Amino acid sequence: MVYVELRFPVIGAALPSDHGYAMFAAISRLIPEAHGADWLAVETVPGTPRGDGAIHLNLRARLKMRLPQDRVALMMKLAGRRLDVEGHHIRLGVPQIFLLKPSADLYARCVTIKKFTEPDPFLDAVARKLDEIGITGEPELGVRRAFRVGNHTIVGFGLSLHELSDEASLVLQERGMGGRRHMGCGFFNPITQAPFRGR
Repeated sequence: MVYVELRFPVIGAALPSDHGYAMFAAISRLIPEAHGADWLAVETVPGTPRGDGAIHLNLRARLKMRLPQDRVALMMKLAGRRLDVEGHHIRLGVPQIFLLKPSADLYARCVTIKKFTEPDPFLDAVARKLDEIGITGEPELGVRRAFRVGNHTIVGFGLSLHELSDEASLVLQERGMGGRRHMGCGFFNPITQAPFRGR
């Protein structure tokens, strides 16, 4: 099964800083099949913090999704649609489609593993998960992050993985790691600049 990445231009002024849950809810209202879909990963949209609980979006803002190639037509229905993300209104443009490319170094802004909210136990859990899928790599812990899902606070960590084989890199980009992949977690991107080292 071939996985691809869709990158939708995001047209709008701002989004909530913590918008992973609300964004996926907005997507699911338009594409009901996305709700509960284990084949879909959605990354949060980067932006500049405004200091009021929101981020400012620039002209390069993109909403990225990873999904099997045979689901592309379904998610393309989002092109041109307006989304209400906790009162912030955005519109999605026509996406570009990219094949995933291997990289020896990957980074995820946030990875959550249920019941593991402290650094050392979390890294041990990461090592076990890598062993379960037969992947060898060097994990490096990033900053601790917390976000809201309904009335619950979820804790995760930034995570980079180094010295990956091409096959392992593609598996991680397709499958991710941990939970809440619909809400921006466990979404690994190639590191194309200097090594991560705790950003």
